Amino acid sequence: MTGTTTPYGAGAAPAPGSGHAASPRLIGLVLALVAALYVVAPAMNTAVAPLVHTDLGVTARGNAVAQITGACLAIGVLVAIGRAGDLKGRRTVLTASLGTLCLASLVLAASPHPAVYVLGRIAVAAALAAVFVSCLAFMTTVSLPGRIRRIMGGWLAAMSAGFVLAVNLAPHAAALTGWRPTAALMAAAAGAALLLVRRLLPEAGPLAPRELPDRVRTLCQAGCAVALAAALQLAPLWGWQDLRVGALLTAAVLAGAAARFRALRHTERSRARAVPGAVRTGALVAGLVLGFTQVVLTMAVPALVTDVGLPARAAAFVLSAFGAGGAAACLLLRHRPVPPLAGASLGLPLAALGLALLHALVDHASHALAGGFAVVTLVGFGTMLAAAPQMARYLAAVPRHHLGVHAALLPAAILVGTAAAQALPYTSALGPLPLPGEARELLWVGTIVVAAAALALGRPVVALVVAVTSVLQYVMVDADTSRPMSVVVALCVGAVAGAVAWSRREQSERLNRTRETAAALQRAVLHPIPDRLGGLRLAGLYRPATAGTAIGGDFLEALDTPYGTRVLIGDVRGKGLQAVQTVTDLLGCFRSRAHETEDLGEVAACLDRQVRRAAAARGDEELFATALLLQHSGRDLQAVNCGHLAPLEVGPGRARELPVPAVLPLGFGLLDAAGTVRPHRVALAPGSTLLTHTDGLSEARNSTGEFYPLAQRLSAAGPGTPDDLVRHLDDDVRDWTHHLADDIAVIALGPH
Repeated sequence: MTGTTTPYGAGAAPAPGSGHAASPRLIGLVLALVAALYVVAPAMNTAVAPLVHTDLGVTARGNAVAQITGACLAIGVLVAIGRAGDLKGRRTVLTASLGTLCLASLVLAASPHPAVYVLGRIAVAAALAAVFVSCLAFMTTVSLPGRIRRIMGGWLAAMSAGFVLAVNLAPHAAALTGWRPTAALMAAAAGAALLLVRRLLPEAGPLAPRELPDRVRTLCQAGCAVALAAALQLAPLWGWQDLRVGALLTAAVLAGAAARFRALRHTERSRARAVPGAVRTGALVAGLVLGFTQVVLTMAVPALVTDVGLPARAAAFVLSAFGAGGAAACLLLRHRPVPPLAGASLGLPLAALGLALLHALVDHASHALAGGFAVVTLVGFGTMLAAAPQMARYLAAVPRHHLGVHAALLPAAILVGTAAAQALPYTSALGPLPLPGEARELLWVGTIVVAAAALALGRPVVALVVAVTSVLQYVMVDADTSRPMSVVVALCVGAVAGAVAWSRREQSERLNRTRETAAALQRAVLHPIPDRLGGLRLAGLYRPATAGTAIGGDFLEALDTPYGTRVLIGDVRGKGLQAVQTVTDLLGCFRSRAHETEDLGEVAACLDRQVRRAAAARGDEELFATALLLQHSGRDLQAVNCGHLAPLEVGPGRARELPVPAVLPLGFGLLDAAGTVRPHRVALAPGSTLLTHTDGLSEARNSTGEFYPLAQRLSAAGPGTPDDLVRHLDDDVRDWTHHLADDIAVIALGPH
């Protein structure tokens, strides 16, 4: 393969034979279509199961063997194929996985014996896992970390739409064509996907292959997941007292303990490079809840819908609402940032309320279809509203060099959640559909699990309200199962939902007032940079590292004075209120002295004395600030650099650092000791823009720890006004990093 991509989607090279570079949008679309096979296959297996039993004699036990073995094997395949993509390249591994899926599906379609069919099902499950993790890692590799939220929103929306189509169309396809053509259709789809990938997608990776930080820990984690999934699925078949189930559970516990022990032995340096524990845990819980909820609904909804006399296709229609709600939540995430805490606090309570409300609405054929579809849509919306932000945050924080292995956590967590649901009564792989009463019990269990996840990931108060409401509903329905009581229960749920919504509105109003106060404070301390001042066009940007604080330790100002246009940008050592106080003092001093002091070097000396006075008043001997002062008068541009980063000259296709001599930062007293500091004359080429910035911009890191390549990204920005340049930097640095670790201040200026 000759085509490669630079990390983080910095530019996709053409795929061999394509003749042109594939756009990121096209890459995402192709990967979404290919990954949709992962959600289509289970619906097809369910639809053809009766036909296979009649035609080939595959028993329920054979299907159970295929399902359990395939799920356990898939977890190991996820880790192995993810790592192979890290080492060999994403496109190479994806094409091999699709080829394997195509061959396995053909074997499945031509199965002459039940044993061959079972082996084919297992091979297809493993190949589908390989395809899915390859697509997930590919999509994340060619995307900047800051864009993953938007891309994941669209990607998961496509997965949810595939679920809707598969649940509704698979039974009809199986009934019209039979099970062999249906399996052959999967082979044809895999073959078409293989051609698309080879034609349109570039190679992505390997990105400087590196050894895993701890191979033993990774193997222990994978072994824990495989053993746990096997034990949970086999326990209903063999019994919880069976020694084999006990051995699997013991193996899972020992593997998990070994992984934890290895993690505790990591050096501090290794921990700093790893994904934060809270981020990993959030993604793990989100995947578990998603897999668990899908199985509960898949088992409970058909039983409840058919109990009121509706046909099987109506049950499929109601069940597909889970995907419709999930697609709506993912599209919301794509177009509007939803913080993980907010998504879990709102989404999981909505899902729990929907599961509880499903009892009351699916009671009469007159409204079972519409009511069931609406409530299952609510469950899907809430579940994905909680899960998608957690998954996007996790993928954005994963180091790129080990992305494949880490990306395997998400589908593996979903598989383990599926296995946990299948360990419940009435959901065993060998058992028939639950009875209506048993289906309602499943929904109560699902409500409790989702409420517990809300307690772990969201706001505890909201989760506890939902849990208490669900318990009250259970008591009321159990005490009186008459139809009017269902209406009372529905009204109670609606009232509690309204109370929760009102509480969240109050919180939103308080948050808006806090934001307005912070914005007013920012306007009072950090004046907006005007578009035009003197003979200059200017543009400014200020981004605090901590959302909602409005002001940090960076400062910037531009003034029109009798001596020309004067610009100040700098950074105070430290954070918190003391840094803000120092910023306020420095800006006040500059605004006063800039209008009264002719010499720019003397203005810098005044700022130096101001910092020393503040340090003496607070007893902080280490207080200092870096600063860059500029003065423009006529065609003359002068600069005084007090320990700050040198400015950049940005022109068509180039960005270079200007050699501006620097003295020590403000607060060291050098300006007074050395006498007058002479400003340095700066010469700008025609058509160029001068960019000044703080270190929060150039030291913004991606999840691998690489600094933002400022000069390189500026060179690729193309010509434009100072405002165009600043807006480009604002968008680009947020795409580069999944979170800001330091404040960012930027001023760009150029002649009229």
